[in-house]
Amino acid sequence: MKRISTKLSFLAVCLVVINTSFAQLSVTAQAGGLKFLGDVGRKSNANFFSDVRLGYNLGVEYRIGKILGVGIEGMYGTLAGTDNDKSSHLNFQSKISGGAVNLFAFFDRLGEKEKDVAPYITAGFGYMMFDPYGDLRDKNTTLYNYWSDGSIRNLQESPANEPLSTIIKRDYTYETQLKDSVKNYARNTFYIPLGIGAKFQMGFRTSLRVGVSYNLCMSDYIDNYKKGGNDSWASANIGINVHFGKKAKDAYSNVDFKAVDNSDTDGDGVKDLDDRCLGTPKGVKVDGKGCPEDKDDDGVFDYMDKELTTKKGARVDGNGVTINEEELAKRQLAWDSLSVERSEGFNNAPSLSYLKEVEAKSKENQAKTGKASTIPAEFIEADYNKDGTISAAEITKAIDGFFEGENSFNVEKINKLIDYFFEQ
Repeated sequence: MKRISTKLSFLAVCLVVINTSFAQLSVTAQAGGLKFLGDVGRKSNANFFSDVRLGYNLGVEYRIGKILGVGIEGMYGTLAGTDNDKSSHLNFQSKISGGAVNLFAFFDRLGEKEKDVAPYITAGFGYMMFDPYGDLRDKNTTLYNYWSDGSIRNLQESPANEPLSTIIKRDYTYETQLKDSVKNYARNTFYIPLGIGAKFQMGFRTSLRVGVSYNLCMSDYIDNYKKGGNDSWASANIGINVHFGKKAKDAYSNVDFKAVDNSDTDGDGVKDLDDRCLGTPKGVKVDGKGCPEDKDDDGVFDYMDKELTTKKGARVDGNGVTINEEELAKRQLAWDSLSVERSEGFNNAPSLSYLKEVEAKSKENQAKTGKASTIPAEFIEADYNKDGTISAAEITKAIDGFFEGENSFNVEKINKLIDYFFEQ
């Protein structure tokens, strides 16, 4: 029973790992051209791309974080080379197959949003098998003899064979296995692939891959000739990558934009996006723009207006009561004095301690006079503790809320709030 329990536990762990890993897996299928870079083909006077052959790759990738990824791929293709120089008439073609383990660096997830087009680089280590064959005879098994005049004939070049020889043509059928006359070399080797490319998002968890790579072999016998450094080949590929996991979340994936569009924080029946008077108290009737009624058009909403029949053009206080010229002059004098105090004490060195000093003086004055101002409707939102006054702590909280985007205040409204704080 213990053995069964242990096996079941191990299986459960494996399933969790597989399930987690599967979300990061993708499959890539590519095809492209392979160009051999070795001994045979250096003396060719033909087009550079005449020896390009097709190659195919199929791989599985596992994404690690935002940048790194690892992958395993299998490859199959053909390498070929031909020398057409007068001093050298060599040719070969070899089927190659193998696989590699690769390390990727992707740059599509740098930043808050995944990029539609982004580069990537890759490097790896692989193993491959090869078997070079040469096109040495025509379809009649006649050996090719290259003459100095550029022709290919059935006999070796000599004055005596000239009238007896027949011109033949290459059939480009690689029928003869090539071997080294001195060494019986291994027909397999390791190789190092290095690549760079670009990834183009196509939607439906699919992306287009376009890239080039350089593949360095650990053998100089890919073409059957050892004349220097190891052989290599270059490739240009295009393919499709299919991702099986969920699409990576961006910075706004958890935001319910529909709820934001339909939000109504003051509950007056007008969406915040269309509400020009945010913070209206509950139960107060509003118009289509979210603003309470103001019948006398004095700028003070009726629900807080203590003088509902103010004459047009008359100046009123925060309670909607008409201010006479004498009272206005007093207020102007008080404001000028207050402006000097603000300029010297707050604007030049704003601090919570200074605001608390002003708050303390205001409470002393209210205690002496027995009068307390009524908070204007536009500032009620800042009365967080609902005590009917704006405190120093509430001023700083309103400013913090402005920077965090948590209230309806803007720069102009913040300045008005501070003005009211000094006046109350």
